[in-house]
Amino acid sequence: MITLDAHSIAQTTPTGEAIAQAVMASWPHLGPVAHCVLLRRGLNQVYEVRFASGLHTIARLCADRPRGEPNIAYETALLTHLHAQGIPVAAPLRAAGGAFHVLMALPEGPRALLLFDFLPGDPPGESLVDLEATGKGLAHLHSAAASYQGPQSLYALDLPLLLNASLQRMLTAPTMDAALGREFTALADDLRARFAALPDLVRVHCHGDCHGSNNFMADGSDGPDGAESAEGADGAEAPQVERVAAFFDFDDAGPGLLAYDLGVYLWAILPRSTETPATASVLERWHRYLTGYTSVRAVPAADLAAIGPCLALRHFWIMGEYAGRIPVWGTQAMPTHWLRKQHALMRAWIELQTTDPLTAG
Repeated sequence: MITLDAHSIAQTTPTGEAIAQAVMASWPHLGPVAHCVLLRRGLNQVYEVRFASGLHTIARLCADRPRGEPNIAYETALLTHLHAQGIPVAAPLRAAGGAFHVLMALPEGPRALLLFDFLPGDPPGESLVDLEATGKGLAHLHSAAASYQGPQSLYALDLPLLLNASLQRMLTAPTMDAALGREFTALADDLRARFAALPDLVRVHCHGDCHGSNNFMADGSDGPDGAESAEGADGAEAPQVERVAAFFDFDDAGPGLLAYDLGVYLWAILPRSTETPATASVLERWHRYLTGYTSVRAVPAADLAAIGPCLALRHFWIMGEYAGRIPVWGTQAMPTHWLRKQHALMRAWIELQTTDPLTAG
């Protein structure tokens, strides 16, 4: 039998039963767990947890991220602040000892386990009403976070983390050849020059990953702006229920560029080929998302102009995550033939005029 030490294990995946046992041991005041199952295995491992009492929660087992240790103190304090401000978020639940996380001993070493409120509902999808509500919700989130005074974030969503560190990981990936490395290095140099030439950009406490699948929609009798009304068939005013966006997955939250946080959604819906132009549907979805945001908070022209370069910044970040996760996900998470297509795509994104309408520069 061959015995492996902790440094030889990239990442284990505990069963739902193992997580249930850890939750009951560390959150005993919540009672017995009736159901626990792995929801997804991505940057972290996320589990659905149902208690015998009917309480419905989400458990997150933090993975070894390329950036470094989990940003738990900032994330949980920010979520607690936002929740107290009336922003719909998946708030963290304290363990028996009063902390928001416990350490779970695994073959690769200790990893942090957290428990969050479960948010009902569905993602906004392509619903224009829901996308406008998502933009509005993000704006309210940014406004409420402005008064945050808790622990500082370990990470800032800015060029050192998103671009520089990501590029260095990409350059060491087995699937990156020398020619591609030179192309991405030149592109990174161009991005640094573009950001250096921009005027001071607005900074906010970013969600960091608001791509349209990290918020669920629900009906609300009234939202932060109050209930709206519409004329019914009989001519009388009938209440129109406002759609409300509730946000979760703040693992990548941090102080950073407003243009980046706004651009994450656009990055998610744009075509992944320079030969495929954005459809009218994509443009309308972006328009409604931005309309929702600007109905609450103004976005200066300089920040709108910076969204195009931020799309490339976001793509650098995701490729850096892929490169850093090769021991867990494998080299085919970022094969060479895929990398060859990304350079031209990012070049095109940089030139996008990200106001309305969305056009190439």
